[in-house]
Formats: sequence, structure tokens, C-alpha cells
Amino acid sequence: MTSSYQQLIDNLEYLKLKQVMVHLQDTIDFSTKNELSLVDTLIKLTNYEIDVREKTMIDSMVKVGAFPHRKEIGEFQFDFQPSINKQQILDFVSLRFLERKQNLIFMGSSGVGKTHLATSIGIAAAKKRTSTYFIKCHDLILNLKRAKLENRLEARLKHYGKYRLLIIDELGFLPIDKEDAKLFFQLIDLRYEKKSTILTTNMSFKEWDGIFQDTKIANAILDRLLHHATVVNIVGQSYRIKDHLK
Repeated sequence: MTSSYQQLIDNLEYLKLKQVMVHLQDTIDFSTKNELSLVDTLIKLTNYEIDVREKTMIDSMVKVGAFPHRKEIGEFQFDFQPSINKQQILDFVSLRFLERKQNLIFMGSSGVGKTHLATSIGIAAAKKRTSTYFIKCHDLILNLKRAKLENRLEARLKHYGKYRLLIIDELGFLPIDKEDAKLFFQLIDLRYEKKSTILTTNMSFKEWDGIFQDTKIANAILDRLLHHATVVNIVGQSYRIKDHLK
């Protein structure tokens, strides 16, 4: 004859409430010793399950974000880049800009921390279960170009357009021809005033004509990106080669 306790274990296993099973015995003992009510006991048990599932969900959101590394804001050395306003960056990490559908643009030479900051903000968003995706600009262009050739451009644009936060890294490191610039414009136009975009670039806005090789397209892209945007211009040395500079 199956005991009531074993029946409970079987029910929990059937319902796949693994954490409740793991902590059941200790929680019953704690509840009995401290005379907890049935409701409080159930809350304590279900909290174990919720905590693990929440962590799993957060890990999944971060993984889907395709970040190049897991560097968070606590690892950024603000002392090395005094041109950066730390409080401003912490405000970005609070994700207030997402509520206002604003864009962020990190500008500066190679190695000053643009990608680290963009990634840190993205990870903070993913941890809040905000749909976030990171992609290099060159890879983005290649994917859009391939989608166009395969007659599925609209679907690909919708894919990148669905993320509440899209991070486009390293704009300007490689040239973009006129036809590809039009594809990039379509994506920026699709997200305009609907979703937030973080962009990192090593080129000043005056040089964007050369990036896209078309003044009109460059201006149209800038117009939409900058309308609701905060620009962070980082002036400093490369962190990667700081030891060699000594």
C-alpha cells in the first residue's frame, strides 16, 4: 500500500516539480518545528521551484542574446576611461532608455570599451527578460544580403525588428556598398520609434557618407537613429594595449 507521502512524491514527479521534491522533507520538518500554516509552507516550497525556473529562463535569455562575452558593467574599468560618465552608463543599465524607445550610440576608437558597455547593457536587459540580440554590423549586412538573394528579406527584417533591444556592433570597420546600405536603412526604418537600438562605431557622423557610400542614405539612417538617441563619445586609449603603452 502506497503511503500518503510516497503518493505526494509521485505526484510531484509527475508534475515535474523537481525542486519541490528536493526540498520537501526539509520544508516539512521546518514547517512542523515552526508551526507554519499550510499556505506559508506551500509558499516556501513553490519559491524553490520558481527561483530555479527564473534562473533558467534568465540564462536562456542571455544565451539567445548571442553576446560575444559575459562581461557585465561591474567589470568595466571606469577609471581607465575618465571621459565616460559612470552615472550615465548606470542609468543605461537601469534600462530606462528602453521605456522611452531611445537609441544609444557609442563612438570612439578601437579598444576604448564600446563593445563592453553595449554588451553589459544588453546582458542587463536580457536578465530582465527583455528580448535582446547582439550582432556585428558586417554579419548583419551579410545576413540581410543573403536573405534578399533567397527572396526572404521581409522575414529577415521582421526577425531583427522583433527584438526590443538590438545591438549592432562595429559599424564603420568595413565599407558598405550602396545596395547593402539600403538594406541597413530598411531595418533602421522598421525599428524607428518602435524599438531601441544600441550601435557602436569608430567613425564620426561626418564620415558616415563614406561608410554607406551614399549621402542620402547616410543622412536618412542618421536622421532616424539620432532622433531619439544618446551619443556617448569615448575619448581615450585602447584598453587592450594599455600595458604596451607603458
